[in-house]
Amino acid sequence: MASGEHEYRVNVTWIGNEGSGTSGYRTYGRNHDIRVDGKPTIPGSADPAFRGDASRWNPEDLLVASASACHKLWYLHLCAEAGVVVEQYRDDAVGTMIDTATEGRFTRIVLRPHVTIRAGGDVALAEHLHHTAHEKCYIANSVNFPIECEPVIETIDV
Repeated sequence: MASGEHEYRVNVTWIGNEGSGTSGYRTYGRNHDIRVDGKPTIPGSADPAFRGDASRWNPEDLLVASASACHKLWYLHLCAEAGVVVEQYRDDAVGTMIDTATEGRFTRIVLRPHVTIRAGGDVALAEHLHHTAHEKCYIANSVNFPIECEPVIETIDV
């Protein structure tokens, strides 16, 4: 695993000027494009509750997806090192955000990974590795709200 400082460069370009810029709250679109050199563009917007385009990714979706993906990547890494052979992994993650007149913030994310390991694998170890993955997850270590994990482990003959 590489150690040290890592830098991530992302370009977010607003494409929502509908002719009058931000002359009023209802006069501009929330759409933007998220780009990183050498990768596909991600179409972004605001959540529809904030006048965004429901067909595009919003920052809240991306935050929950980042937490889920980071956990998954650590989990698969730890399983590979421990000899637990993962055959399938799916997470139905849910993030909860509050939005009041004075604040807006996430209060929690719940990861619900459904993992299938090869028959004969150590189910208890497979479950325990979720705790270790959570401890190592860069995203979970960077946010100021809890990220919980409720894994389900199954086995499959291959």
